[in-house]
Amino acid sequence: MTASTDTLQTVRSLSQEGYKYGFVTDIEAETAPPGLTEDTVRFISAKKDEPEWLLEWRLAAYRAWREMVQPNWAKLNLAPIDYEAATYYSAPKQNTGPKSLDEVDPELLRTYEKLGIPLREREALAGVAVDAVFDSISVATTFKGELSKLGIIFCSMGEAVREHPELVRKYLGTVVPQKDNFFAALNSAVFSDGSFAYIPPGVRCPMELSTYFRINAAKTGQFERTLLIADAGAYVSYLEGCTAPQRDENQLHAAVVELIAHEDAQIKYSTVQNWYPGDAEGRGGIYNFVTKRGACRGRHAEHPRPRRATARHPRGGGHVGRRRFLGHGGTVGGSRL
Repeated sequence: MTASTDTLQTVRSLSQEGYKYGFVTDIEAETAPPGLTEDTVRFISAKKDEPEWLLEWRLAAYRAWREMVQPNWAKLNLAPIDYEAATYYSAPKQNTGPKSLDEVDPELLRTYEKLGIPLREREALAGVAVDAVFDSISVATTFKGELSKLGIIFCSMGEAVREHPELVRKYLGTVVPQKDNFFAALNSAVFSDGSFAYIPPGVRCPMELSTYFRINAAKTGQFERTLLIADAGAYVSYLEGCTAPQRDENQLHAAVVELIAHEDAQIKYSTVQNWYPGDAEGRGGIYNFVTKRGACRGRHAEHPRPRRATARHPRGGGHVGRRRFLGHGGTVGGSRL
């Protein structure tokens, strides 16, 4: 059997199985009003308790986005996206941010267990540290303490802004600028939690780092921002996964991922795109327009060709710059499943 035939049979098998991640978690959420204005951007920034420089960074992106036109290069037969009808922030209600998994809403823990991503460290996947993002916020990150013993920072983007602002400010937007494209500008204005990782010089991360993105709330979009930095001589492997409920209406996913490998560093990046693709009649599904890009900075650059094999495409799926590796430096490799 040829590889292409084997892949085709796999795709058909998955299509016949149906979408098993289409359930909804019944949990009370705090949600921003629909629509996108400067007030929306300020609301998101305030919710995340961000410094003034980052608010101004977001507002500059928003103003640039308002002057842009949505591209039609994909030549897809899609209904127009109503950006004013969408909600750009939704998070489970909680009095304060959980300091440990014992403080995380049990319903959220059950959701990730149902998805096959147990978050309690004693039950977690062997050798994998996970950042679990639910709608607009990270609800838990595993093995942070163990990784920190090696100087590795692995946390949500929001926590990185609060605890490591110098690193975020140094690297944010240096691979995917605010005005890079229509969807990158939108993300830069309203981005919510993604993952942040910094691997110090000469350190090989002993665990696979992983983020699992889950859309849950109706009529919302997800706009995570992920930033991974491997300093000189460092190595990290990162895997991203994502799912969403099965609904008749479309929802938008517009993420940005920035990968930075310094001299002799290596980043292995993989993503499993498993958004709901819509039903057989074309109803529902996730519009997936993301910008993912790696930059090699330093000597001994290598630019391997990423491997890709897609088993289930969301509606309107598109990667912007998914195989664009810039500059001179370590190794940035990736695969898309």
